Amino acid sequence: MTDRQRPAPATGNRLGVHSDMLIAEFGYREDVDHELRGDIRELGGTTVTGDDLDGLADAALLWWRQPDGDLTDELLDAQTLLGPDGYVWLLTPKTGHDGFVDPSVIAEAAETAGMTLTATLDRPDWLGVRLSPPRHRA
Repeated sequence: MTDRQRPAPATGNRLGVHSDMLIAEFGYREDVDHELRGDIRELGGTTVTGDDLDGLADAALLWWRQPDGDLTDELLDAQTLLGPDGYVWLLTPKTGHDGFVDPSVIAEAAETAGMTLTATLDRPDWLGVRLSPPRHRA
């Protein structure tokens, strides 16, 4: 099968990733979902760490674990790096995994940051929620 015939990675499509997207990545550690990151690269998305970002990102991929600090602050910071149509994929460990984040914590942080949940993603070890910031931001 040639590359032209290969189907696009389904997970990357569910994330809304397409070629030439710039994706700011935060919270990367060895425990992240490497298959998901590979799907993003395969679709042509370029990931950079937030510290290396030059300009605005089309999306942010935020790996978050319970002891990582204040989620609201992180969501607010991520919004400042997004372009006008940007969004955040927040990925947290599933129940029973180290770093599990209670859904009520996510809901409260998103609401406080003014973000709206627009999609979900279920991975073997991670749960994802797509959060969109208010569209009236500058």
